[in-house]
Amino acid sequence: MSAIPPPRFDHVVVYVEDRLDDAAAQYQRLGFQLTERGHHTLGSSNHLAIFGDDYLELLGYEPARAGSAKGAWAMPPGLGGLVFKPGPDAGFRDEVLARGVPVEESREFSRPVEVDGGERDAKFRVTHLKPEVAFNGRVFFCHHFTPELVWRPEWQKHANGVSGIAEFVVCSTDPARAAAPYRKLYGDAVFSEIPGGVALRAGTGRLLILSPDAARAHLGEALPELPADGADKMVGLVLRTASLSQAREALSGGAVPFMDEGNRLLVAPASACGLALGFVA
Repeated sequence: MSAIPPPRFDHVVVYVEDRLDDAAAQYQRLGFQLTERGHHTLGSSNHLAIFGDDYLELLGYEPARAGSAKGAWAMPPGLGGLVFKPGPDAGFRDEVLARGVPVEESREFSRPVEVDGGERDAKFRVTHLKPEVAFNGRVFFCHHFTPELVWRPEWQKHANGVSGIAEFVVCSTDPARAAAPYRKLYGDAVFSEIPGGVALRAGTGRLLILSPDAARAHLGEALPELPADGADKMVGLVLRTASLSQAREALSGGAVPFMDEGNRLLVAPASACGLALGFVA
């Protein structure tokens, strides 16, 4: 049986449904270099913004492929997916179950990638936690059989200077309840209490699970509309940049409105495909 490694973000998913063209144009205005559109064997399509050892994925489907892809990922539009790095082999799924966390069957898929003048298949194994413990989005593990086809130096340079994920923000009316499955999975040592919620340390980043009031205090006017029924929601993503000046210049150059807090820049959901998007140095 494979052990569960300490938590580390692999990537985050912004789900854009059939609006990939608009989403790609918007994220380019935000200062990201995006990969060429990829097409999964599941029917979905994507663009990636590759960072140091994690990345952001714009995930959706082309209208002509909607029949096969529309329900492939079953996540809400906007910030829809949080992805952790798994153990090195498929056995880690058994360990997730052994720790009392509900998990789905693993599945494998691929997408063609044009590199070095030829085409190769980037291959993945994903294992999703069951919806009832996934903040009303999708939380899963992604094993990369071909990481060299994802983390390529020519794709890791962004006009906004982003180099990695600093925070992934979830809003919950009961942060302790929402965090409980992840305490089972990773243990208490990686958790800390913060005002209005809890934080899980994931490498150099953090998963913040905040009450509605704490989420409003943290994200201010950039907080997306919260569900009327009080359901959990993935609401914000804060990225680390080499230079806030560089990020300011990129946002201004793309004519993207933003809030400048001095030590953080915030972009409202209308300019970031439905989520609060932040930049910190």
